[in-house]
Amino acid sequence: MNQTTPPKINDLDYYMALPYTIELTPDEDGFWFAEIPLLEGCFTNGTDWNDALEMIQDAKRAWLTTALAMGLLIPEPPQGKP
Repeated sequence: MNQTTPPKINDLDYYMALPYTIELTPDEDGFWFAEIPLLEGCFTNGTDWNDALEMIQDAKRAWLTTALAMGLLIPEPPQGKP
C-alpha cells in the first residue's frame, strides 16, 4: 500500500511571523494608510505612522484567521536569495 503524506498545514503563528511587506502611505487628512499587498484586502489606517503599523498587525491577524478558517490558500512572501 502506497501512502502519501498530507501537505503540512501551517498555523496562525507561522503566518504571523512571516515578513510580509507593509506599505504605509500618508493621506491628506493626516492619517496613515497601511496595507499588505500580498494579502488582498488586508488594509487599515491609523492616526499616525506607529498607529497604522499596530493596526495592520490586527488586520493581518484577522485576515489570516479568516483565511485559515475558510481553508483558503494563503500567499507567502518570497524567500530571500540564498
